[in-house]
Amino acid sequence: MKVRVKSGDTMWKYSRVFQIPLRLIIDSNDLEDPNQLVVGDMINIPGYVTKRYTIKNGDTLWKIAGWYDAPLDGILLINDTNPFALQVGEKVNIPIRMIWPLVNPEQNYTYEIMVKDIKKLLAVYPFLKRAVVGESVMGKPIPELQVGIGSKKVHMNGSFHANEWLTTPLLMKLLNDYLMALTNTQVLSSVYLPPLYDSTSLSIVPMVNPDGVNLVINGLPEEEPYRTLANDINNGSDNFDRWKANIRGVDLNNQYPAKWEIEAERKPKKPSPRNFPGYEPLSEPEAIALADLSKRRNFDRALAFHSQGEVIFWGYEGLEPPESEVLVREYSRLSGYRPIRYVDSFAGYKDWFIKEFRKPGFTVEIGKGESPLPLSQFDKIYNDTIGIFLSSLYM
Repeated sequence: MKVRVKSGDTMWKYSRVFQIPLRLIIDSNDLEDPNQLVVGDMINIPGYVTKRYTIKNGDTLWKIAGWYDAPLDGILLINDTNPFALQVGEKVNIPIRMIWPLVNPEQNYTYEIMVKDIKKLLAVYPFLKRAVVGESVMGKPIPELQVGIGSKKVHMNGSFHANEWLTTPLLMKLLNDYLMALTNTQVLSSVYLPPLYDSTSLSIVPMVNPDGVNLVINGLPEEEPYRTLANDINNGSDNFDRWKANIRGVDLNNQYPAKWEIEAERKPKKPSPRNFPGYEPLSEPEAIALADLSKRRNFDRALAFHSQGEVIFWGYEGLEPPESEVLVREYSRLSGYRPIRYVDSFAGYKDWFIKEFRKPGFTVEIGKGESPLPLSQFDKIYNDTIGIFLSSLYM
């Protein structure tokens, strides 16, 4: 929602009228000096949308404010209406606090749905920032979402594997609920959130493998040569439920230089729906994008969400720091997921993150069953993992 600055307006006034933390309003606007507002400028107020209302006989702004549970001073701020001389048929804007989610996670969550949801979140919560960290093989921009201003840097990602796409709406729903609770100064799962915004910078790449996700959900793309390529790799089958790879048959979570050679020896030797690690490490643009982002940001911890198994992998070759065990014990306590330190599998993003930075890295395997997991599991998965999400920010 936008407010046109009037004489005497201040950021503090907006914060008081709309009951939004001052820091969130400042961070929603690109101003050289938040203390020097210019009359006529438009200011973003996060956590609100506007509703257009047509004045009827007998209406007053006081009545309208009560009907919509809207701040009367807020109505006056976003309208040039004389409250004592309302005209029947006149239209006024009503500020409506956002108390419902924008993301609908319980659907076949394609790349295009994610992009639309990101636009919705950015419009209502402009303190959320979006960057593009790279492109997929087919040229789809891979978005990163950033929230928070703290020195602790936490990264999360989803959908490295195409048929594990339920991790994307999970992260989008968790982010949506976090943003909504921040603007409403509420608790989320018993955690009071405003201090987390100040202490932690959260980075989320909700869909690492957009081409693969769309392939699993929609089937073969129209674009060549990708249509023929994916069809040949899948041996002509139109069922892509077992497809984990990117569009050209490389498993992105087998792409990292952390004992990649071992995986290359025992995995498929050519493009495949799953497990082919590529002809060399970091050959694929999606894997490169996540590696470059991690190096550039120097995250303090990273969590890659996968499916399935209700387990959390947290070690690599003894290079994980002691903090990793403290964190994974708390993750396990809150989620019920079983922590597993070592496993005979390498070359994943988590392995490389630990090896490269000697910092806590985790692979969180959500749900149970065959991927893609059914949407009927979503509510349970969300309730299991919200503690992992929040404790990653406050611990």
